[in-house]
This record gives sequence, structure tokens and C-alpha cells, in this order.
Amino acid sequence: MKTTATTASALLALLLSSCFTAREGRIESDYSYAGNFRHYRTFAFLQGIDQLKSDSIQALDATVKEAIQTHLRAQGYRLNDRRPDLLISYRVFDGAMRFTGYNQPDLMNWMRQDVVESDETPKDERQGYDRVRYLLNDGTLLITLIDHKNGRAVWQGYASNVTASHGPQAYAVMRRAVRSIFDRYRVLSEDYQHDAPMR
Repeated sequence: MKTTATTASALLALLLSSCFTAREGRIESDYSYAGNFRHYRTFAFLQGIDQLKSDSIQALDATVKEAIQTHLRAQGYRLNDRRPDLLISYRVFDGAMRFTGYNQPDLMNWMRQDVVESDETPKDERQGYDRVRYLLNDGTLLITLIDHKNGRAVWQGYASNVTASHGPQAYAVMRRAVRSIFDRYRVLSEDYQHDAPMR
């Protein structure tokens, strides 16, 4: 009985420590004013070089990819490797790093203005990008959405402090980081938007 209580206490402490770790990390996102967010329907992943990764890194990579795919599908996006609207790139950076982000209106509020900038938009009518420098804690997951048609990044989300040793805890930390990042990208696919108009 004492062994069970000790094991339960250790497990609870581990769960609480991972919750505190997730809260200490910074979760941010930035977007391009040229992003045509209302018209994206499909996505595909940029291809990496999997054969250079160890088995444990490949398993963690698969966990991140699966979590991203789950969130995008829940928002109505379809996986389409042949003709995607969005290309998805993701990477985990080790160690602390300085990162440039942007102070912008909430993406959903900006989308309500129904303005998409292009190369033809006069300079005096363009939104400005107010740069912000962040110091991100050990381990940062960066997810980037790229408009396949023009090759430009239209959105990026990042979560810091996502380091964990390999194994079940590492997978849970990565899934939680992906969920936290996609809490910042609540854009439904064009098909879903027709069924449920944005409020």
C-alpha cells in the first residue's frame, strides 16, 4: 500500500511540474498582412531529412506532426500533398534564443477588417510591423504556415520551454505545446467558414 501511495505521489509531482513548466514558457504568434486566411483549404508538410534522425527523435517528430495535423483537420483543413494551399514547417530549437516577433492586433480581429495586402497596396495604406524582441527559454517549438502559391510565410506560432527527456513526458509536452500554439490560430478553412460564418 505504501508503495502505491509513493508512486501516486511521485506521479502527481511529475504531472504538476510539467504543468508549471508549460505555464512558464512563452506562447506567441505573428502573421503576415498579406495572408489570404479566408481562402486556405488544404495543407501539406515540408519534407525533412528523416534518415539523419535517431529513432527517438523521429518518434518525437511524428508526435508533433500528428498533433499539428489533428488541429488543422479539426479546423476543416484537408491534407493534400499534391496541391496544398499551405505548407507546414516546424522545428524544435535547443537552448535559449533571442527571437523577433511582432506586436499586432489579434488575428481574428484583423481578419474582420477583410483587408489583404499585396504588392500593389500603396505604402501609405499598409499596416506596419512593430517588432518585439523576445528571449525564449530552453527549447522552442516553432510552427510556420507558408502560402504555397507565393512561397511566403503567412503565420508562425512558437512556444518556449518545451524541453523534456525522451519518453512519454516528452510526447505530452510536445502535444501540449502544439495545442497552445494552435490556440493562437483559430482560423477555420474556407469550407468551414461557409458553413459557420466568423463572428
